[in-house]
Amino acid sequence: MRKLKNSELDRLSVEDFKEAKKTPIIIILDNIRSLNNIGSVFRTSDAFLIEKIYLCGITAKPPHKDIHKTALGSTETVAWEYVENTIDLIEKLKTEGIKVASIEQAENATMLNDFTVENNTKYALVFGNEVKGVSQDVVSASDAIIEIPQFGTKHSLNISVSCGIVVWDIFSKLKAL
Repeated sequence: MRKLKNSELDRLSVEDFKEAKKTPIIIILDNIRSLNNIGSVFRTSDAFLIEKIYLCGITAKPPHKDIHKTALGSTETVAWEYVENTIDLIEKLKTEGIKVASIEQAENATMLNDFTVENNTKYALVFGNEVKGVSQDVVSASDAIIEIPQFGTKHSLNISVSCGIVVWDIFSKLKAL
């Protein structure tokens, strides 16, 4: 086997990305502190043609050198918007028929492997602060709570890792419909 060169990967141009049909997933970053995590989420969102990222609360916004360092240009492809209040955003999205799912450890959470996606449904996935997680008021306002099964001694994953796991899983399930 031979490792492929970047020129052989047949990637979309920025213009083609903007015109491409997007995956019906929106990502909401709820008070994310780390600029590297924000950049990583942009990069994951580019990889899976995510419709939009909402940056809420203290979450930093592009342009910022530390976001760009990990985003590698994806802040120029993925649509994004800053909204100060996460609850206001969730209420707006729900009126548009979008299902809001917080990624959190909570009572009666659905394990990611057991989460069933619905056909013709758009999902907004909420990822929370690195220390405090998704705020309780956001959890309470969500249509669903999804938990990533974990089997080791630690009780959490880095937010950018969580985003990659959840987006890949839901992307795969949506493509299988």
